[in-house]
Amino acid sequence: MKTAIIVFPGTNREKDMADALEHISGHRPKLIWHKETTLDNYDLIVLPGGFSYGDYLRCGAMAAHSPIMKEVIRQAERGTRIFGVCNGFQMLVETQILPGALLRNNSLKFICKHVHLKAENLNDTMTKQLASSPIIHVPVAHGDGNYFANDNILNALKEHNQIAFRYCDKTGDITKGNFNGSTDNIAGVYNKRKTVLGMMPHPENAILDHHKNTSGTGLFKGILDQLS
Repeated sequence: MKTAIIVFPGTNREKDMADALEHISGHRPKLIWHKETTLDNYDLIVLPGGFSYGDYLRCGAMAAHSPIMKEVIRQAERGTRIFGVCNGFQMLVETQILPGALLRNNSLKFICKHVHLKAENLNDTMTKQLASSPIIHVPVAHGDGNYFANDNILNALKEHNQIAFRYCDKTGDITKGNFNGSTDNIAGVYNKRKTVLGMMPHPENAILDHHKNTSGTGLFKGILDQLS
């Protein structure tokens, strides 16, 4: 299994992501600088969190035009598994690999805390390992995590079962727990083929023993199961 994590100026979660993937898989991912233009034979491509290009213009907007992103788009089109977290999710939206938009939190404040998520699509997807325990507790750290989808996009997401995660309370009530204003409490979405997953929270920081919270483990196991 070969995994690549793309590094951009300003990203800061690539090591966290590499540690999480190595802990689950036993293989250390390769870090790829954004100025590269090819990604050969990788089973999983990860776009990590952080503040690429200082979040100028819009979060992820400048990174979406980095040289490597043409190749990421090509890999998405051919069905390579791609996982984007926080700033990586913003890049996937900016490139239109995933639908919707990410706006300022409705509080207009940067939010850093642990939140509850409910996995919504558990049928042979990257979240399938969460079937027995679909509610996870993971950190968020974002100022622009308010996922917006107009009625047409939202209806399409529901029709094609593309909603991966919703914010919820500790009981799994998806009508509660929305702290940033996201449409329909959405915290993460798939593409139609379920080969690309983007989400705002950071499951890579709910894996290792020193995190004092390992509820992200099932998600990473599910992602890696898709590669076998």
